Amino acid sequence: MAAEEDDFERPPRELERKIEELSGVPGGDDRAEEIARYQKRLDALRQEVYSRLTPWQRPLVARHPRRPYTLDYIQHLLTDFTEIHGDRKFADDPAIVAGFGLYKGAPVAVIGHQKGRDTKEKVHRNFGMPRPEGYRKAMRVMEIAEKFQRPLFTFVDTPGAYPGKDAEERGQAEAIAASLRLMSRLSVPIVVTVTGEGGSGGALAIAVGDRVLMLEHAVYSVISPEGCAAILWSDQSKAREAARAMRITAGDLKELDIIDAIVPEPPGGAQVDHSRQARTLDEFLLGSLETLRAVPPDERVERRYQKFRRMGKFGQARFF
Repeated sequence: MAAEEDDFERPPRELERKIEELSGVPGGDDRAEEIARYQKRLDALRQEVYSRLTPWQRPLVARHPRRPYTLDYIQHLLTDFTEIHGDRKFADDPAIVAGFGLYKGAPVAVIGHQKGRDTKEKVHRNFGMPRPEGYRKAMRVMEIAEKFQRPLFTFVDTPGAYPGKDAEERGQAEAIAASLRLMSRLSVPIVVTVTGEGGSGGALAIAVGDRVLMLEHAVYSVISPEGCAAILWSDQSKAREAARAMRITAGDLKELDIIDAIVPEPPGGAQVDHSRQARTLDEFLLGSLETLRAVPPDERVERRYQKFRRMGKFGQARFF
C-alpha cells in the first residue's frame, strides 16, 4: 500500500512515455490522431489522480524536480530583471534569488528560494536551503525596496534553512529573526507565494506578507512529515500519519487562516506546464497588488501585524 501511495504518478508517466514514443515515429495524420487520443487520456488521468491526492502525496508533488522555481516565475512574469548578489558582509548565497524588475511595467522587488534541477545545480544552490548570507542578501533587497517604495514579491520553496555548523556559526537564527522583524515593518505591499515546500523558519523568513498565496499542491509547515515522525515516534516510516495530523496542505491552511488564497494548478501539477501556472498566478498577484496599493501604508503595516498575531489562536484545543 505504501509503495502504491508513493508511486501515484506511475500511470500518467506511462502514458507520457507512450506519447513520446509515438511522437518520434513518422506516421502523418494517423499518428497525430493517435497521439491526440493518448493526450486526451493523459489529461483525464492527471485530473483524476491529482484531484484525490492524500496529505502525504502533497509533499511528494511539492518536491517534484520539474516544478517551477523562482527564476522560472521571474522569466514568465517580469521584464528587465536585475539580480542582486551578496550580502556585503560575507558572501553570496545562490539558494536565494533577489533583485528588481518590472511587473506590468512597474518596478518591483523579488526574493525567492531557488533549488536546482540536475546534481551540479542542486549542489550549487544547496538544495534550496539558505545560509545566513542568503537571508542577509534578502534583507538588503528589502531595505532598497522600502527606500524606493517598490512592492515586494516573495516565492517560498525550501525544505528549511541550512542547519550546518558553518551556518550556525555565522548566525542563522539571528538572520532569520532579523528578516522576520524587517518584513513586519516594511511599508511597501508584500505578496508572498508558497510555490512548493514551505519548510520551517527557513520559509517563514521571507513569508511575512500582507497577502499570502499558496499553490494548490504546495505544503507549508514547521517541519517536514518525516522530521515530525522521527521526533514523535522515532520512526520516519510514520510520515504519512504525520502528514495527516500536521494539516500542511493548502486547503487545511486556508481553513486555519494561515494563508489568504489557494492558486489552482494545472491537472498534473505546476510541473506539467510552467507557462500556464505562471499565467494563473499572475491573476492572483495582480489582484493582490491592486488591493494592497489602495490601503494607506500605516494601515497596511498594522493589518499585517494583526494578521500574524491572530495565527495560532483557537476557540478550543486541537489535538491529533
